[in-house]
Amino acid sequence: MIELPPLDRVPTQADLLVTHEAIHPFVHRTPILTNRSLDELTGARLSFKCENFQRIGAFKMRGGASAALRFTEEQRERGLATHSSGNHAQAIASAAQQLGVPAYIVMPHDAPRVKVAAVRGYGAEITYCNNTPTERQAALEEVVARTGAAFIHPFDDYGVVAGQATAAMELIEDTDDTLDYILTPVGGGGLLAGTALAAHYFSLRARVCGAEPEGVDDAARSLRSGRIEVNETNHTVSDGLRTHLGERTFPIIHRHVSEIFVVTDEETVAAMRLIWERMKIIVEPSCSVPLAAVLRYPEQFRGKHVGIILTGGNVDVDRLPF
Repeated sequence: MIELPPLDRVPTQADLLVTHEAIHPFVHRTPILTNRSLDELTGARLSFKCENFQRIGAFKMRGGASAALRFTEEQRERGLATHSSGNHAQAIASAAQQLGVPAYIVMPHDAPRVKVAAVRGYGAEITYCNNTPTERQAALEEVVARTGAAFIHPFDDYGVVAGQATAAMELIEDTDDTLDYILTPVGGGGLLAGTALAAHYFSLRARVCGAEPEGVDDAARSLRSGRIEVNETNHTVSDGLRTHLGERTFPIIHRHVSEIFVVTDEETVAAMRLIWERMKIIVEPSCSVPLAAVLRYPEQFRGKHVGIILTGGNVDVDRLPF
């Protein structure tokens, strides 16, 4: 196992390369799929990086493993802790299980049942809280004080950003750097920031853009204003995108991301259904936002090679939005 040094600055190209090597035992190199009917529908050439096939069913495994490997063995022995509504929770629980250490996860009461069941299945101890940033943080602080576990932030952590960057590194390499655009969803910005760094270091041409629901459009507003904006509500079907950008992720996004597109929940659900029906794969609502953006803004992407990171496939099939 490769031990990674702590990261207290924006990851360099060398940081991303060693991170990609270090997390190899913890993650899959996921495939890239294409679909002729979606190409015809959008007028673009689409390449989907299928992180819904990743371990734990989401890209979050990359950042979770990267961050976990940056603690000393002594620190890890006391356990890993985080707060998350689902996919990051699963990533930390799985990383802890693979490392043979405890995991302590704070989850909101309304977290998707499929994600709660998965976290429990990895052997983690779950503490429930109300779904507000203040109550999540308070519950986490109590857990850390009780256990001494090492906290891994869901997105605002340079180690997490370096891990998430590896998805785009593989996408760029496996498409021979022919991409005109790379699109990701954006919530806290860990994936978008990592993708932006990967394109900056490893692509000669790809522009990186984000996509988010209009009900939680803080990232689009932040990019326009030049400062971190927050949302007054978290009403969106995309449960993984309800948070705002972090102090570490925002500067990277502000510097390297071209644009953030906003879509409605109705457009997201329609895009999700298209992926299920045309590609025959399971994706969650948050994952479908970038395709919704391509469909909403066809003039932006027509005739272009567009890489889309399908971020996850952890859905409660008893509560589908379509």
